[in-house]
Amino acid sequence: MPEIAILGAGTMGHGIAQVFAVAGWAVRLHDPDPGALSAAPGRIRHNFDPFLALGLQDAAGVEAALGRIALCPELETACQGASVVLECVPERLELKRAVFARAEAAAGPRALLCSNTSALPISEIGRDLADPSRLVGAHFWNPPHIVPCVEIVAGRATSPAAYERTAEMVEAVGKVAVRVRKEVPGFLGNRLQHALQREALYLVEAGIAEPEDVDKVVKHGFGLRYALMGPLERADLGGLDVTYAVQETVLPDLDNRTAPSPLLAQRVAAGQLGLKTGQGFYAWTPERRQRLVARRDLALLSIIKLVEDLQKA
Repeated sequence: MPEIAILGAGTMGHGIAQVFAVAGWAVRLHDPDPGALSAAPGRIRHNFDPFLALGLQDAAGVEAALGRIALCPELETACQGASVVLECVPERLELKRAVFARAEAAAGPRALLCSNTSALPISEIGRDLADPSRLVGAHFWNPPHIVPCVEIVAGRATSPAAYERTAEMVEAVGKVAVRVRKEVPGFLGNRLQHALQREALYLVEAGIAEPEDVDKVVKHGFGLRYALMGPLERADLGGLDVTYAVQETVLPDLDNRTAPSPLLAQRVAAGQLGLKTGQGFYAWTPERRQRLVARRDLALLSIIKLVEDLQKA
């Protein structure tokens, strides 16, 4: 049975632990916060609810997966003997460097080192490692136990063998490996996502639309297509001549600022951080959050299953 050490049991780490446990891996889950670590099994058990509701998992499978997850208060204990170490700590460069310094010392020389960073350069994270050739970016998307995509990112020193080993690993646990060929801030998904986010914020800031209507045009318009086709497939389908003509009109008028939106800055300065504080562009009660997350997970799994069925047809 392959063994993986997952460092960080928070938003991403506990869900990634679930992915590997379901796939039959022995998982050692570490977090320096005793509360976060002790809460992880309960969070994972709750994550299985939509899988059970859709018949994608059964009670015996849930118990078997939970039985493969060992909680490790000490980082070194988690890393010893693991074939893979996957870091899921907050997006702070110095913190990630410090975690990998300890992980590299504790793990065996053949262990694969992976970072779940969503934007930081892999080369910078691995700058001080004795052997940076075995460090690879493996960016899971939230919620990681549901969303199939994992971006595989090489740093300047990453070996081709480590890169391919990481891609093969995520595919073996049922994920879709997306190969990022050049190291770039934000990789693929976050660059695309934040290009859209920048324009969405501008449209609200300029008084062109309210947040609700910006979100509606994505949810009830072009966003519906994205589970079936990406932007380049859509361009082919609609005609590249049409895309060219629209770009001639629209691109000169799009927001192209290189700093965060003042509207976003105002919200952050006011402590209106969204769901985590109860207020952002929307008001978030605990009940609304619970309903949204439950509906989101069930809907995402249903869409993924539908797309998979259509591809098999």
